[in-house]
Amino acid sequence: MSMGMHTIDTRDGGANARVQMTLPSSLRGTSAPVRQFATAQAAGPVLDVRHVEKVYGSRNNVTRALADVSFSVMRGEFVGIMGASGSGKSTLLNCVSTIDAVTSGSVSINGVDVTGMKPAKLTRFRREQLGFIFQDSNLLDTLTARENIALPLTISRVPARETLVRVEAVASRLAITEVLDKYPYQMSGGQQQRVAAARALVTNPAVIMADEPTGALDSKNARLLLECLETMNRTYQATVLMVTHDSFAASYTNRVLFIRDGRIFTELRRGGTPRQEFFNSIMEVVAMMGGEGSDAL
Repeated sequence: MSMGMHTIDTRDGGANARVQMTLPSSLRGTSAPVRQFATAQAAGPVLDVRHVEKVYGSRNNVTRALADVSFSVMRGEFVGIMGASGSGKSTLLNCVSTIDAVTSGSVSINGVDVTGMKPAKLTRFRREQLGFIFQDSNLLDTLTARENIALPLTISRVPARETLVRVEAVASRLAITEVLDKYPYQMSGGQQQRVAAARALVTNPAVIMADEPTGALDSKNARLLLECLETMNRTYQATVLMVTHDSFAASYTNRVLFIRDGRIFTELRRGGTPRQEFFNSIMEVVAMMGGEGSDAL
């Protein structure tokens, strides 16, 4: 593979339908296509990761989970992070989402460097600026779907009337209005995950972090959740960063970063490519990396 920009043109996607594969150098700001993409975004990156390293263990037994990782995410992007088990993708998400501290480097969200924040300020920043969707929905069993979605607004002391309006609006957009008065045990796994997605979106966060959100779902509910995330991204211009090992899930994103041995191996940009074509391109990279496969479309 050449060091630079490799473009895979689709046969039936039109002149603008192509997938761009950018090797790691471009992720550190040296590639013209990446710089042009950034320039086109007036607001600049909502997430900027610079030379992040994460090391575990002592001097005699060191594990380098992340090594010089750099990339940016623009406002309104839906970005996937893929890699085999142990590649560092979940560690990267934990560091980016402020759940774990980096060993070196910086993570900026909405222009704020979060790597040096004090714990109390960081907790507030995380609550106000980030939304989370996990493999387990993490809904509170004693609250209805409506109350679960409203919880972050209640904690932030948003007025009750405004909370009600915002919950109803996001529930309508994500097609979960019929379960608002149900408790988690009365919902399917897919419905629970869509409620969790609504809870992540209702605060209008800078970035929504999704960690293997389809991992515990069957194929039907996985597709429904991915369509839900796609709606959040397109309708609300929500910025989503999703870790997944599944090429099918990754095919719903706009861009995929591939992690291997704690480093960014390459990336794919969807552009105007049909999802089937993008899925095929993702599978090609997965095969090239010798990593884990995925369910077919």
